[in-house]
Order: sequence, then C-alpha cells, then structure tokens
Amino acid sequence: MDLPERDGDGYLLDISDWTPEVGHEMARLDGFEMTEQKWEQILAARDYFEEKQTVPPIRKFASAIGSSTEELYSIWQSGPMKIITKYGGLPKPTGCV
Repeated sequence: MDLPERDGDGYLLDISDWTPEVGHEMARLDGFEMTEQKWEQILAARDYFEEKQTVPPIRKFASAIGSSTEELYSIWQSGPMKIITKYGGLPKPTGCV
C-alpha cells in the first residue's frame, strides 16, 4: 500500500487522506503493535476531533473515554496522544500531551 505524504514525524500532511487502512499500515511500518483497545481509542479521538475540531489534551481525552491518564500511559507506554493522533490521521498535538 502506498501511503499518503507524511511529515518528518510521520504525520499525514493532509488529514483528509486518512482511512483505517492507512492508519493500520502506518503502525505496521513503524513496527507498532495495534490492539483492538488501541484502535478503539484512536477512533474515539477521531470522534472527539470531528465534534470539537481540536485534538484533545490527554486529561480531557481520558475523561471522555472513561479512563485515566495512567491507564492510557500503561496501554500506549509513552506519549499516548502523539501516537493516537499519528495513527488516527489527526493533527500533531501541541502543548502538554
């Protein structure tokens, strides 16, 4: 699969190029193991972005999905919102994520 253009950090240059297949392929190429739970969180972040037109800060996102920041870190290991937004085709988060 040919991936759409990405920046130096691997984020899509055009978020409208995202599809679930693109997200899975990006993760596969990075050697990142995608689980059902991770994928559900990616889709939840996309829903949040679609509704609010902004990438959620980790605390707000954790609250929105009924989780804690600690749980998100245990699932994603480091920088959950960076990974979630990258494979979810969302803009790169800014500030404290």
